[in-house]
Amino acid sequence: MAIRKPLWLGIALMALLLVVASVGLYQLRAGEDPDEPTGGPIAMPSTQGDFSLDQLGNDEIAIVSFGYTYCPDVCPMNQAVKRQALAQLSDAQRERVVPVMITVDPERDTLPRMREYMQFFGEEFIGLVGSQAQLNEVAGRYGVIWRRVEAPESAMAYTIDHSASLFLVNREGKILQRVLYSPTPHGLVSALERELGS
Repeated sequence: MAIRKPLWLGIALMALLLVVASVGLYQLRAGEDPDEPTGGPIAMPSTQGDFSLDQLGNDEIAIVSFGYTYCPDVCPMNQAVKRQALAQLSDAQRERVVPVMITVDPERDTLPRMREYMQFFGEEFIGLVGSQAQLNEVAGRYGVIWRRVEAPESAMAYTIDHSASLFLVNREGKILQRVLYSPTPHGLVSALERELGS
């Protein structure tokens, strides 16, 4: 009896490993990764009227980022990287790209403030200001995490820590490429050129 117990434990362990492996293989084949953002529709008031991804042409893509106008470093850097990347594209490629920033601070980022902020980077830059509910829903689908950090000693009162990836998205909201944050445009240029072709 003492010999059979380890045998049964071994068989049970093997069966469990087979089940886990089968589930993992199924998810791999089905392309299901719970940690991957799913993307999807984006429709919010913007600095250029109501904006929706389905307004894009079939051959156009949006560079979507999440940030806020009071952000001291990452957000202006992300917009500058977009501008630098656009400058490295051909005229034909550039016409097919729409740079978009969605605020994670709808409490302070009004449309007039967003409009003033986006003008620093170019007239083609669009700022989106949704409700808190809209932000929660869209950010959740794009895997964006943010949190408010109180700063009582600062004139700003609070800052927001947030994800800084860039998403290349088509009119259906499909994430074509996810570009990790970088202070240089090389990764974004490469991703854009892959999606836009020559």
